[in-house]
Amino acid sequence: MRRTPALALSTALTATLAVVTLTACTAAPAAGCEATPSGAASQSVKADGAFGEAITVDSSYPLDVTTTERSVLIDGTGAPLDDGQRANLQYLILNGTTGEVIEDSRELAEEPIPFDYIAGTSIPGMESALHCATAGSRIAAVIPPAEGFGDAGIPEVGLEPGQSLLFVADVMSIEPTPSAAPQGPVDLPTPAEWTGTVPAVDLAADPPTVAIPEAPAPTELVLTVLEEGDGEVVPNPATFTVDYVGVSWDTREVFDSSYASGTPLTLGLGDVIPGFSAAIAGQRVGSTVLVSIPPELGYGTDPSAHQLGGQTLVFLIHIVSYQ
Repeated sequence: MRRTPALALSTALTATLAVVTLTACTAAPAAGCEATPSGAASQSVKADGAFGEAITVDSSYPLDVTTTERSVLIDGTGAPLDDGQRANLQYLILNGTTGEVIEDSRELAEEPIPFDYIAGTSIPGMESALHCATAGSRIAAVIPPAEGFGDAGIPEVGLEPGQSLLFVADVMSIEPTPSAAPQGPVDLPTPAEWTGTVPAVDLAADPPTVAIPEAPAPTELVLTVLEEGDGEVVPNPATFTVDYVGVSWDTREVFDSSYASGTPLTLGLGDVIPGFSAAIAGQRVGSTVLVSIPPELGYGTDPSAHQLGGQTLVFLIHIVSYQ
């Protein structure tokens, strides 16, 4: 529910790299950085396409590993990616068992997707894949479920239980992570009490589930508190940490989940869509809320402007903390 997609100064490769099929190489990472080792699975990956352009991936499936393997397909230059830096990426995420594409960054945004590297805050296998990468490099990583989205996978996006991930990324540039300027109060709408048909929520499930009813979507921002916490009230402004699952009322499918990634979300109230922030501000830490967000308070009313444009979104949010 960021305002822009996110999984998101340096040298890129020159135009002398034509469209070629590239196999994994074993070039050493930049001195002083300990990269994740390659292996037979990651070395088997071939990527056809010029650096920074559309990539076609070829490999023998399934790719099964017990720990993340990482190979360099194109060597880059410059200092390696480490804590406190941002890598700007063009990438593909594929099902490592079937080879089906799960996510293509070029379908999310024309510009590279920023990935702020802070160890321990993202999907472990992707952190392992990107650590020590240099600008201008293309890397391929095979990630087991335990270091990806867990044994349950995410069937809604085509990742079944027990299936691995294949992550291929062009590191377009690396730069310092921009310093976050202190946020002032955010102008937020006030949710109405949810009085219509409320989706069925199973908080005992792992992860929690939300079932959209066969009923019209609410036309305004509505919220219900499922469990009230006993912590302090989240002020405005604030930086919050939450666990959440997001479901489209229109498609009845899960489109995002911190429970699936295993990493709670930490952002400022001004960094996410208004309806999401409005569901958090004013609630007590420890609370679990269900909010329905109309398109104008989500990703807009134009379906062509965003993949969730024009859709009513339902979020189940557990407020972990704030600062």
